[in-house]
Amino acid sequence: MPSAADRLEFGPPRDSGSVRAFGLALLAHLLLMGALTWGINWKRTDKAASFEAEIWSSVPQAVAPKLVETPTAPPPPSRPPAPPAPEVKPPPPAPNVDIALEQEKKRKLLLQKKEAENQKQEKLKAEQLAKKEKELKTKEELAKRKAAEDAKKAEAQKQDAKDEQKQKLAEAAAKKQRQDALNRMMGLAGATGGADAKGTAPKAGGPSASYGGKVRAKVVPNIVFTEDIAGNPTAEVEVRTTLDGTVISQRLVKSSGNKAWDAAVIKAIIRTGTMPRDVDGRVPTPMILEFRPKD
Repeated sequence: MPSAADRLEFGPPRDSGSVRAFGLALLAHLLLMGALTWGINWKRTDKAASFEAEIWSSVPQAVAPKLVETPTAPPPPSRPPAPPAPEVKPPPPAPNVDIALEQEKKRKLLLQKKEAENQKQEKLKAEQLAKKEKELKTKEELAKRKAAEDAKKAEAQKQDAKDEQKQKLAEAAAKKQRQDALNRMMGLAGATGGADAKGTAPKAGGPSASYGGKVRAKVVPNIVFTEDIAGNPTAEVEVRTTLDGTVISQRLVKSSGNKAWDAAVIKAIIRTGTMPRDVDGRVPTPMILEFRPKD
C-alpha cells in the first residue's frame, strides 16, 4: 500500500512560504473526512436523501491511487464428518437340509454311544458286586466248614484224651489185679498141671469155638475208620481182662502196616470196655484178637 510520502512525490512542489495554502489544504482534508463520515451516516438513516459537494483548493493535489483489495475467497464451509457406514451383515445362509440331517444323525449316534457306555458301566458294577458277594459267601462257607472241622477235631482230641485216661486207669487196675491174682494163685492147691506147667488155672482149658465171634460182634461196631486202604491187612492185639470181663490192657502184637487201622482197632477195644463171657461163664485172659478192615 503506497504511503503519504509516495503520494507527495508526484505532486507539485510545495510552497514552503505559504501558510495560507497549508491551512486550506488541511481544511479541505477535514471537510472531505467530514463528508465521508456524514455520507456513511446518511446511508444508515435515509436512503432517499442525496447531497453533492464540491471542494475547491487553491493548491492542486494529485489523487492517490485507489486501494483495491483483492477479494479473498471465503473458506469452504467445513463439512461435518461423514457418519460411519453401517455394518452390513451378510444374510444368513439358507439352511442346508443335508447338513441338518447329518448333524442330527451324529447327535443320535453320540447319544446311543453314551447310553451304551452307561449300560456297560452299570453291567460292570453289577458283575463286580456279584463277584464280591460270591467271594464273601465262599469265605463264610469256608469259615463255617473250618469251624466245624475244628470243633470235630477238638471233640476227637477230647475223646482221645478220655480214652487215654481210661486206658491208663484200666492198666493200673489190671496191674493190681494181676498182682492179686498171682498172690492168690500162689496159694492154690490141687492143681493138675505137671512140674513144668506155667499156667495159673487149676486145670487146662480155652475159649469155645464161638467165643471169637462174640468178641468181634462187640468190638467191631466201635471201630471208626473211613480211609481207603489197599488189601486186607491184619492187626493182632493182646487183650487182658478181669474175671468179670473188664478190659484192663490192650497191646498191639502185630501191626497191619497201616498205623491208622492199628490205632482204630486199639481205640475200639478201649471204647468196648468189657469182653463178653464164654459159654462156661468165664472170660479168657489174656487173649489175642485179629482184626481186618474188610472182614
